Order: sequence, then structure tokens, then C-alpha cells
Amino acid sequence: MDAKDMGDDLERILITEDQIKSRNREIAAEIDVDYAGKDLLLVGVLNGAIMVMADLSRELHHPCAMDWMAVSSYGAGTTSSGVVRILKDLEIDIKDRNVLLVEDVIDSGLTLSWLVGNLNSRGPASVEIYTMVRKPLAFEVDLKIKYVGFDLPNEFIVGYGLDYAEKYRNLPFIGTLAPHVYGS
Repeated sequence: MDAKDMGDDLERILITEDQIKSRNREIAAEIDVDYAGKDLLLVGVLNGAIMVMADLSRELHHPCAMDWMAVSSYGAGTTSSGVVRILKDLEIDIKDRNVLLVEDVIDSGLTLSWLVGNLNSRGPASVEIYTMVRKPLAFEVDLKIKYVGFDLPNEFIVGYGLDYAEKYRNLPFIGTLAPHVYGS
């Protein structure tokens, strides 16, 4: 799927496919240096991190294992319930492992903060975070994000794993939707 396939649903492209590829390459080079000689486990947060983790892992020159988690902090609709639930847990034991948590976007950071605490309780050697996109509210939470692809304003974005109503994840870029797509 590309911009032409979206017709008038696409408002604008914020981060191009080439920018994403370049940034993943840069971050992978940093990770290769930071984890040289260390056992690395990439943990993707489903569903959004699928594209990020796949592309990042292919750019690494460092062997790594991969696993996935899915969490939810929403009750009915789009209102947070305040309770985080693990929908899919890790299959790999992370005790004494170096964990790199891979995210597509960090909005408020509240759920991710809970997830980092949960993972740290399992005795890993380290837990670090890579997110493709960080939004302004993420700065309000005490959460150390080691690798950031891009900082974007607080807009609703789609593409490169990010969805609206489970659509648009397969776009190779990150953009915004035209108001008629989600408007009332």
C-alpha cells in the first residue's frame, strides 16, 4: 500500500519511507555498539511494533533473539481503565538478559512505564526502550527512552505499524488521515 492507494484518505506524510529506513539504520548501528559482546533480546509490543522490529532487526549486525508482548490499558471504547492487562506474555525467560523493548509510538508513556516495571521485576540484566515515534506527553512520565526514531507533535498518526480501526498499518511511511476518515 502506498500514498496513491489511499486516495483522499491521506492528509499528509510526516515521515517518509526513506527517512524511516535511514533512522532504523542509524539506531541499529548504535545498538550494535551498545550491545557488543552482550546477549540481546528484542521484545516487540504488539501489534504496532511489528514493522519497526522487523526492519530494525534486519539492520542489526548483532545476533539477537526476539519475542513479543501484547498489553492493553483500555476498558470499553477508547477510555483507559487505568488497569494494564497482559494479553500475550513473553515465551522467553528474560532473567539476566539484556532486553530492548521495541515500540511504534509512545503517546503518554503510562502503559509503557507499567510494562518496564513488570519486565524489571523478572530479573533482566537490563531493560531499554526503542520507539519509532515519541509524542510530547511522553516527557511527562519518568521513563528513560534510550533510542528515539522521531519526535512528533501530538497528532493522530497512521502507517508503519500504526493504525486507525486496524487499517493503514501496512503503509511504508507515517502520516495523518484526512478528517473525513475518522470524523463524525
